[in-house]
Order: sequence, then structure tokens, then C-alpha cells
Amino acid sequence: MASRVTRSKSEQSQQHQPQEQQNRAKWTSFLTKILADLMVEQVYKGNRQNNYFVKKSWEHMCDGFYRKTGLKWDKDQLKSRYAVLRKQYATLKSLLGRGGFTWDETTGTITASEKAWTEIIKELPDAESLKTSGCPIYKKLCTIFSESVTNGKHDQSAEVGEKTPSKINQTTPLSLQQQSSSESEEADDVTENQDKGQQPSTPMTGTTRKRGRKGIDDAIAEAILEMATASKMRTTAIQQSNAAKYSVTQCIKLLDEMQGVDEKLYLAALEMFNKPLAREIFLSLRGDKRLTWLHRKVLGEAHLPY
Repeated sequence: MASRVTRSKSEQSQQHQPQEQQNRAKWTSFLTKILADLMVEQVYKGNRQNNYFVKKSWEHMCDGFYRKTGLKWDKDQLKSRYAVLRKQYATLKSLLGRGGFTWDETTGTITASEKAWTEIIKELPDAESLKTSGCPIYKKLCTIFSESVTNGKHDQSAEVGEKTPSKINQTTPLSLQQQSSSESEEADDVTENQDKGQQPSTPMTGTTRKRGRKGIDDAIAEAILEMATASKMRTTAIQQSNAAKYSVTQCIKLLDEMQGVDEKLYLAALEMFNKPLAREIFLSLRGDKRLTWLHRKVLGEAHLPY
């Protein structure tokens, strides 16, 4: 009877174990970057309103996260990480706004004097993690949490610092904008009268010719911007095609099928799969060589299985 009760408890424990593992979401920098990419995508699609993601955007992000990582984490788990990232963004933004702190986009590190770090950590304890780990995805966080959103659509050009003609006008004083608009209307009236065979009421002046050239310059600038955007889209499509051949999902699928992979090695492998070359090597190796290669790459030769 005792053995039957023991067996019953053991079975219940095994049934609950997957759910418990599911609830313990262990976030790595690699997984965090994937979530940030998915959030940026939803921002550009207009699925954020009043600085909050709508319900359908969380569904899309859960599906996308599963496709890219093989981890079927739910909305609450992603939202929990979202809250952490929001706090991290606010802390880093506060640091950079004080002066003396700089963020390196290439490395993601934050540099400041030791005195500045000591003082800020006393005031903001969360800043200590930024000192040690930096924030490689800060630019993405600016896109996610920026308030430069109108009707759910994010101004991409404002985010990357590019200046389109409309962006330049936004920084122009209102009086100058009104004057520029009035001048454009006058130039349009002159052109319309000429098309109808009528003489303009006033002779063409140097100022009017400058207005015409300004209109041409704006049109050229807009055309160049459109060409640059199209070029970026083509580059992105090529990169996505190459990434599909050696995808993270394929690596995780093979990793799940391998025997002898403990939790430490598993998480280290996920970090390594952030590198395209590592994914290509891992997928190209014979099945019996993958475990040895993983041990050597992530744990060192001393931990090789024999």
C-alpha cells in the first residue's frame, strides 16, 4: 500500500514538473534580444497604443518567440521580461541624461568614472547591473519605449537620427513654417498662371527662383530617401534568407534531441547560437560530434565527455 502511494506521488510530481519548468523562464541575453526584436517589429506595425502593446501583438510575439527559440513561453512570461526591460530603459536613460555617462553602440557598454558609478549606484541600485553587463539593446529599447508614437505608428527616421524633409520642418519655428508655406503657395500661383498663358502679376524675382530650386531639392531628397529605404529592405531580405538556412530553431531542435546535455550546457549553447558561424558549424557536424564540440566550445577541454 505504501509503495502504491509513493508511486502515485511520484507520478503527480512528474506531471507537474514540465509546468514548473515552464513557469521558471530563464532569460539569457540572447533570448532577451529575440524578444526585443519582436517588440520592435510590433511597434513598426502599429500594434502599440498609448505606450502599451495591444492584445493581438502579445499573441504574435508569443508565436514568434516560439518559432525563433523553440520555447513555448506564455504572454505573462514575456510581459514579466517586458517590465524588467522598461525599468532598465528608464534607469539607463536617467544615467545618460545626467552627463558623465556614455553608451557605446558597438559594444553596448556604459562608461563613466568610478566616482560617478559609486554615486549613482547609491541612488539607483539597479544601475549596478548596467555597470557590469551594459545594455547592447538600448537602441531597441528606445524604439520600444519611446513616446514618439502617433496613432500607433512609430517614426523610424526619428529613431535612427535620419532627417527627412518633414523632420526638418518639425524643428523649424512656427512663424518660419507659415512663411515657407505662404511662399510655396505664391510659387504655385505663378506656375498656374504661366500654364494658362497668363503673365504673372509680378516679374520673376531671385527669391521666386530660389523657391523653385528649393522644391526641386526637396523632391530629390525624398527620392534619395526612398531609394535608401528600398536598399535596406533588399539587404534585410538577403540576410533573412541566409539566416533561414542555419536557423536558431533548427539548432534548438537538434539540441533537444541530443543525449547527455545538462542544463548548464544547454543554456550556454543557447547563448552561442546567437553567432551565425557557430550555428552553421553545429548544424554541419555529424550527430556523434556535436556534443564533443559543444563541450569544447562552451565548457572547455577539461569537461569533454569520455
